[in-house]
Amino acid sequence: MADADLVFVGGHVFSSDEGGRPASALAASGGRIVAVGADDEVRELIGARTETVELNGRLLLPGFQDAHIHAVMGGVEMGQCDLTGTVDRDEYLRRIKVYAEQHPEAEWIVGGGWSMESFENGVPDRHLLDRVVPDRPVYLLNRDHHAAWVNTKALEVAGITSATPDPASGRIDRDADGNPVGALQEGAMDLVAVPEMTQEVMYEGLLRAQKLLHGLGITAWQDAMLAASNGYADVSDAYEKAAQAEALTATVVGALWWDRDRGLEQIPDILANRERLTVGRLRSDSVKLMLDGIAENFTASMTEPYRDSCGCSTANRGLSFIDPEALKEYVVELDRLGLQTHFHALGDQAVRNALNAIEAARAKNGPSDTRPHLAHLQVVHADDVARFARLGATANMQPLWAAHEPQMDELTIPFLDPSLVARQYPFGDLYRSGAWLAGGSDWPVSSPDPLQGIHVAVNRVLHGEQRDQFLPEQALDLRTALTAYTAGSAYVNRLDDTGQLRPGFRADLVVLDRDLFAAPVEEIGDASVALTYVGGDRVYG
Repeated sequence: MADADLVFVGGHVFSSDEGGRPASALAASGGRIVAVGADDEVRELIGARTETVELNGRLLLPGFQDAHIHAVMGGVEMGQCDLTGTVDRDEYLRRIKVYAEQHPEAEWIVGGGWSMESFENGVPDRHLLDRVVPDRPVYLLNRDHHAAWVNTKALEVAGITSATPDPASGRIDRDADGNPVGALQEGAMDLVAVPEMTQEVMYEGLLRAQKLLHGLGITAWQDAMLAASNGYADVSDAYEKAAQAEALTATVVGALWWDRDRGLEQIPDILANRERLTVGRLRSDSVKLMLDGIAENFTASMTEPYRDSCGCSTANRGLSFIDPEALKEYVVELDRLGLQTHFHALGDQAVRNALNAIEAARAKNGPSDTRPHLAHLQVVHADDVARFARLGATANMQPLWAAHEPQMDELTIPFLDPSLVARQYPFGDLYRSGAWLAGGSDWPVSSPDPLQGIHVAVNRVLHGEQRDQFLPEQALDLRTALTAYTAGSAYVNRLDDTGQLRPGFRADLVVLDRDLFAAPVEEIGDASVALTYVGGDRVYG
């Protein structure tokens, strides 16, 4: 065999197969893995031009893949008024004031990252913003992007008053007299016409995001919202430009947005976008269907009604953004056309609706390799757990959310029906039932760092937090969690020559600063990425 381009020796080469032959070394040539085995076997491939990496006991992994992310928006927000990393209300106001002073030319102050736990009942007040920016409209998304905090000027510009009705897909939070308080939930965010981001800003955001994600060991991802409508920014041109210019070093699958205000007549547009947005390292053959909202603002679709602040049952079971019967028709046709379906399904009724639609597609079209997946899965009814494996539906996890923290303990658990509380993020049950698991972040909703997500998937507590484990019976073992973020997401992304360290597979590789298997699982979150390679080329380190 010819000399290898790249060789790693002296470490722990990860295998998702627990019973597989242990390996300490790996070699790659021409962007592909050519050998995996013991040091003495692989050292034979080292030549004069071989790049040799001494692992010194560290863990070598396939590149992480994020199965549900909004990379362009995350990168854009890094350059806007950034409120992430704190829950202190005074710190929010300080940052907003400083940002406004540093950007006197900005007609609008735009950004986000605030947390619902920072405000009483999770609802911020416009008057707080008026103190620091009284003369320009302010529009700040919360960390999960399902609500916006606006000042009085923004409400005036949008013409939102006590007489403005709530849209069908959202809610204007109001005081006792019916006046808007400054928080807009879900579809009510669309009432404010924030100036559209320029293509230049979105392209710069993509490149900024790619650099960050490579530094976290991420070599491929699925962007959950390309060719968006319904008030969301369309980031598809940024991806197209980067792919054509070969500036896209990651492999990206684009999930084309399903416009919930339209029906099957949008299929030709989706097919046209699939063709336009499949170039270079970009492939867009997934379709994103947003079925419901989130639990904290009572818009996630549940089988049982929410409770009020007194613990009494209400009439509200959340929102279904797409009619469940129409959804079946849509998914049958998308599956027939070979398109993957990627569902936002957070409440257990939304999960059931998605599974029913997949079941309808299986009945009508027969078996297919479209690999549908359901993202978020905050609540999954016990009756639906086994359906994932039976229908070939992947559970797309965002594990960072499966932990005790104020948004969970103060704004979610008290308002869920008691029968649903223990059904949250049931990753363990899904895995034991035979479901395929994939890992994602939903960044910029939460951190894109896979190691932090893996830490919570295994420990059911946030790294560095001294709290009780959240439903510990739903924890995953380390190997299973790592597999979800590698082979699991590769399966969802239909990148079948990635996600595992096997000869013939692409040399998308990550070296950690330690061997996770040689330390207590409570220390997973202490680890970091040392090196990242895409196709054998170093992109970080």
